Amino acid sequence: MIEPCVVPLARIVALAAAGPPGSVDPDARGSLLRFVQGGGVVGYIIVALSIAALALCVVHAIQIRRRALMPPQQVDAIETMLERGEVEQAMQYCLLPSNDSYLTRIIGAGLARYLRSAFGAFEVKTALEEAGEEQTARLYRSTDAIGVIGSIAPLLGLLGTVQGMIGAFETVAGAASSANYYEQLAGNISLALITTLQGLIVAIPCVALFSFFRNRIDAVASEASATVERLAILLEAAPGTGRPTQGGRAGA
Repeated sequence: MIEPCVVPLARIVALAAAGPPGSVDPDARGSLLRFVQGGGVVGYIIVALSIAALALCVVHAIQIRRRALMPPQQVDAIETMLERGEVEQAMQYCLLPSNDSYLTRIIGAGLARYLRSAFGAFEVKTALEEAGEEQTARLYRSTDAIGVIGSIAPLLGLLGTVQGMIGAFETVAGAASSANYYEQLAGNISLALITTLQGLIVAIPCVALFSFFRNRIDAVASEASATVERLAILLEAAPGTGRPTQGGRAGA
């Protein structure tokens, strides 16, 4: 009584491991191509998301670095100008498109407030803090896409799983007497398993890298805060800053 059931089950498992019928070339079994083609439409969507996630990770790995966000030469140049009291020159340096960076956007906002307000000396720290929070929030938002992909990928895998299981039950219900019954059932089971695997393969690295980039942003923001505070002290002590008075004329 058991043997007739064991043979069909073994056949279904073997066919499921081989993938949906006609979707994969036999020579490609066991290769990456099998997992790309075996997931169907949902699988192709997951693969497209994986490519987008890879591109985003490469971009963030290049951009979210201390040397890219806080170039040492920019820190030295701004510090030298503030020590000399060249606040206007420091602001112009920060506003140059060629010097655009996380640091210069923060310092530039603080220097602009310092020079344009009669109470700039009292507002400069607030301006620097506000600019720092805004620029840090921009960095956080730039990593949101990786987090979204990490959240969507397993859901798409689950969608493919449900689709495959529905197909499997439909095959069991309506095609038990057909010649290719086992092939259809195995193909649906394979679709369910492969899309689940694809979703997890994409989601796990995305979630890990999302946390990694967030932690790197926190580290850079903390270091930038200390650097900005040091520059703010230089700004307050800078001689002959030439900050405008309420009447718009430079102070003597």
